[in-house]
Amino acid sequence: MNKKDIIICRCEDVTLEMIHEYLNKGYTDVEELKRLLRIGMGPCQGNNCMQLLQKEVAKFINKKTEDIKTAKARPLTMGIQIEKIKENFENES
Repeated sequence: MNKKDIIICRCEDVTLEMIHEYLNKGYTDVEELKRLLRIGMGPCQGNNCMQLLQKEVAKFINKKTEDIKTAKARPLTMGIQIEKIKENFENES
């Protein structure tokens, strides 16, 4: 199967080919790859793709998967309605 047909991150449509392009450019840090490719930033927050990315990085630099540092987990943020902010402000006054 062709690397461009293998999707690693379904949320952000990141293919194995895209990952290997950045690995070949010298990016072997999972956090850097996450920022460059947006892998792990979709709705699943990396639950489906981060382990696959770790395995690819490990294989590329010839290390064990458990030796590859994972990306930092950041909680999802949610928008706040202006009306709620206004109510909160009025209640404090």
